[in-house]
Amino acid sequence: MGNLHQGHIELVNHALSCSDYVVSTIFVNPLQFGPNEDLRTYPRSLEQDTEKLRNAGCHCLFAPAVKEIFGNRLEAQTILHVPVLSERHCGKSRPGHFDGVATVVCKLFNIVEPDSAYFGLKDYQQFVIIQKIVNDLGFAIQLAGVETVREESGLALSSRNNYLSDEELQIAANIYRCLTDAKACILSGNKDYGSIEDKSLQIMKSVGLDPDYFSICNAHDLEPAHENDTEIIILAAANLGATRLIDNIQISL
Repeated sequence: MGNLHQGHIELVNHALSCSDYVVSTIFVNPLQFGPNEDLRTYPRSLEQDTEKLRNAGCHCLFAPAVKEIFGNRLEAQTILHVPVLSERHCGKSRPGHFDGVATVVCKLFNIVEPDSAYFGLKDYQQFVIIQKIVNDLGFAIQLAGVETVREESGLALSSRNNYLSDEELQIAANIYRCLTDAKACILSGNKDYGSIEDKSLQIMKSVGLDPDYFSICNAHDLEPAHENDTEIIILAAANLGATRLIDNIQISL
C-alpha cells in the first residue's frame, strides 16, 4: 500500500532474483479499511516510493486510482470471502478486512497475470489466506513468502511505525520480545500453550501495549496448536495509542 520501507524492497529483491520482469503495485485499498480505521491518514509517498523502486531495479510500477480498480460504485463491488481463515485473529477484530484484501489481490492477479507473487510474512494470516485463494480458484501462480525485516530492536518494519514516537517505538519492540520468549519456552518443552498465551498477554499489558490477541497456532490452518503439531506460528496483535501493530514468529518442532 505504499510508503515503502526496506521490507517492501526485499520483496522486489527476491522477485528480481527469480524473475525476468518484476511488477510492483502500490494501491491503498479502501475495501480493507474499517469505518473507523486510518484510510484517510494512511501515509502516502508515491514520488519517494517510485524512486525507491527504480533504485531497487523494479521494471514496472502499477499505481492505479481507486476508480480504475473498483469503478464508480465501491459499495456495489463484488466481494471475495474466504471463510473460517479470514474470520479469526485479525479478521475477528477487523471484520471485512480480509474480504477487501482477497478481492483486490484477485483483481491484481487477473490484471498482471504474474508467474510468481511475493508477499511479506509479517502479515502471515494474509499470506495463508492468499495461498488458499490461489489453490481454491486455480491461479497458475507460484506464491512466495519473504521473511520479515526488522529494526535492531526486533520491531517488524511497518508503514504504520511512522505514527509512533521514539518512546512508543521502544514499547512496540516488546511485541517481538514476547514472541521470542514464548518460542524459547515452547522449544524448552512447555506445551501448555494456553498459559504461555496468558502470560504473554499480561506482559504486553504491563509494558503499555493494548493487546488484541496472542495466539499459538498450527502454521497451516491457524487453528489453536495441539501438542502433536510440529509446525507452529505464534501470532500477535496489539494497539499502541491509535496504531495497530502485528507480528509473528514461526517454530518447527
